Amino acid sequence: MTISAERLDQIAHRFAELEARLASGTLDGEAFVAASRDYAELEPIVRLTEQVRTMRGELAELQDLDDADPDMKALAEEEIMRLRNDLPDAERALAVAMLPRDSADARPAMLEIRAGTGGDEAALFAADLYRMYERFAAEQGWRVEPVSINANDLGGFKEIVANIAGSGVFAKLKFESGVHRVQRVPVTESGGRIHTSAATVAVLPEPDEVDVQLDMNEVKIDIYRASGAGGQHVNTTDSAVRLTHLPTGLVVIQQDQRSQHKNRDKAMQVLRTRLYDLKRAEAHGAEAEARKAMVGSGDRSERIRTYNFPQGRVTDHRIGLTLHKLDEVLAGPGLGELIDALTAEDEAKRLAALGE
Repeated sequence: MTISAERLDQIAHRFAELEARLASGTLDGEAFVAASRDYAELEPIVRLTEQVRTMRGELAELQDLDDADPDMKALAEEEIMRLRNDLPDAERALAVAMLPRDSADARPAMLEIRAGTGGDEAALFAADLYRMYERFAAEQGWRVEPVSINANDLGGFKEIVANIAGSGVFAKLKFESGVHRVQRVPVTESGGRIHTSAATVAVLPEPDEVDVQLDMNEVKIDIYRASGAGGQHVNTTDSAVRLTHLPTGLVVIQQDQRSQHKNRDKAMQVLRTRLYDLKRAEAHGAEAEARKAMVGSGDRSERIRTYNFPQGRVTDHRIGLTLHKLDEVLAGPGLGELIDALTAEDEAKRLAALGE
């Protein structure tokens, strides 16, 4: 994708304009915040723009050189070859930087993992997935905080919900939504047979207060006694909270905390996030067909990846990528390789779509 010189000039002009406005000292409040945000978003694009303009200028000058001097001609031809080789990469990097960004990319996210088909083995796999994301988050310098956990007696998770806070969380994890399948011999299997189980992952961007205006008259709040496994941890007070959003029918149950107030706050946080996801899905409805052409629609019913333990491999079905490094993926670093490949595929398809 070749970007015209006129478009490069427009970017440089817009950046200079923003720079002058911010330096003038006349902006305050929301206007200053908006201009600062635009400036920060444009700055890396401008750096790439200058790189492309410089390379194009050098190439044009070298091609116009008088070739009377054989030594100069040889040097010029060598430099021309280098620039012709490097310029397309610089232009592609600029084109990728200029692609429309999802407004939620910089947001923290809510991670929801639910055991699917496979009973206890599916719950153990859900726990494996959660630990994988926890380790990957630690590598990125993100903070993970469990919101709600429904565990089984074997240490697996029937369901777990967690907040992941940090820089660019949703941008990196948004392609993880879908059905993850595992093939292995369960610890509960005495005959050594390989079983197939599944868990569903949902990654939802967390909204700001202004993104979801929640009318509490539309929320039904039920308080009841929390259920538990028994013993010393039985909660004998009415602290569990169930929120029902009447217009949409969304239901959120929170009972992990002993405090009714804390359960209510966490349930409200989950409800806001799910309503924001619903709002985004409705807004993107017109783009549904276009999204299907990308690496994934984000549909939680779509099988996206298989983790095959006997063969030590992980296959992402959307891009046909298989890595024979299962342990490394579950440990975190290998997951980064998958995420980078998914991001690159998404960028390539969006660039191709712009060029059509």
